[in-house]
Amino acid sequence: MRIVGGRHRGRRLLAPPGDVVRPTSDRAREALFDILSHGNFAADGVPFVEETVLDAFAGTGALGLEALSRGAAEAVFFERNPDARAVLRRNVENLGETTRARILPYDATRPPRAGVQCAVAFIDPPYRSGLAASALQAIEAAGWLAPAALAVIEVGAREKLEPVAGFTRLDERIYGAAQLVFLRHSAAV
Repeated sequence: MRIVGGRHRGRRLLAPPGDVVRPTSDRAREALFDILSHGNFAADGVPFVEETVLDAFAGTGALGLEALSRGAAEAVFFERNPDARAVLRRNVENLGETTRARILPYDATRPPRAGVQCAVAFIDPPYRSGLAASALQAIEAAGWLAPAALAVIEVGAREKLEPVAGFTRLDERIYGAAQLVFLRHSAAV
C-alpha cells in the first residue's frame, strides 16, 4: 500500500498484521481523490486543499495521509485500536507529517467535542458493521463538520447506506469491494 498522489506519491504505508484494519485499496483511493480534485466537487476549488480533514476509523491513516500529501492543511485521525494507532503514528512519522496530523484515541461513534471544524470527513468503518450512519451523526453532533462539509463514506459494494438526517446524498461509486458515498452536510452556512 502506497500514497498514490501528491508530494508523498509512491511512499509506502505500513499496516498492522492480520485483519485489525482493512485499508482502502490504492485503486479506490486514487479514484476518490481524482473525483475530489477534478470532478464536480472541485468546481469551487478542491474541497480539502488548505483545509482540515477528518479520517474516522483511520486504521493506517491512508485517507488522511493521502489528503495531506495532496494539499490538506491538517488531518485529524480517530483510531481506537492501540495496535492500529501505533502503526498510524509510524506512518505519520515516516512521512514527516507530525506537525499537521493529530491522532486521537477515540471511537468514531463517540467522538470528543470538536476542537476544529473539518471541510471533508472520510468515514471508513468495517464493512457490514452498520456504523457509518451513526458515526457520521455523532461526528456532526460533536461539531467536527464545517457548514457544507463533504462526507465521504466507504462501505461494502453491496451495503446499503440509509439516508442520514442533515446530509444530502450527492453521488456514489463502486470500486471493486468498496462503495464510496458522497454526502454534503446541509447545516446552515
